[in-house]
Amino acid sequence: MDPILGFMGTTNMSHNTNLMIAASATTTTTSSSSSSSSGGSGTNQLSRYENQKRRDWNTFGQYLRNHRPPLSLSRCSGAHVLEFLRYLDQFGKTKVHTHLCPFFGHPNPPAPCACPLRQAWGSLDALIGRLRAAFEENGGSPETNPFGARAVRLYLREVRDSQAKARGISYEKKKRKRPPPPLPPGQPAISSSPN
Repeated sequence: MDPILGFMGTTNMSHNTNLMIAASATTTTTSSSSSSSSGGSGTNQLSRYENQKRRDWNTFGQYLRNHRPPLSLSRCSGAHVLEFLRYLDQFGKTKVHTHLCPFFGHPNPPAPCACPLRQAWGSLDALIGRLRAAFEENGGSPETNPFGARAVRLYLREVRDSQAKARGISYEKKKRKRPPPPLPPGQPAISSSPN
């Protein structure tokens, strides 16, 4: 048995668990502060990220088992990952306007429209990051990681760009402002004001 598939098969999940990925992005952790104050537990609790990664991994495993024909993880490719991402779109909560919609490109449309709901690019990007890490933690090699396939990266870029245009939102990376490097000793500071 494939050791990666063996790990994925350790939990029996219902068909509705596929909703977990979409719902977990909006879930907040309110018990984290109360659970840490109880103390003396002795059990090693996983972080929110680790719990989410495990749920995503199990959900992807369930998707592979429900696939027709069923797929083993060792035979999974970037194309199957793309199929999974498109499947998840049906559980999306982000309105993505079509080119024909009068609100195309408006970040805050004034009225409702019939445009489809999709998974937000940020959610998909985070999901792929977690699944990519989980694949390697469970015995997969980075060279064969289907979540890191070029096709998946290109798809995520395409989703980001199309959602940015449709929703009128920029997804440009914010550049961090770095402080100027310290001056070497003995060198005077350059002043911009005239003397």
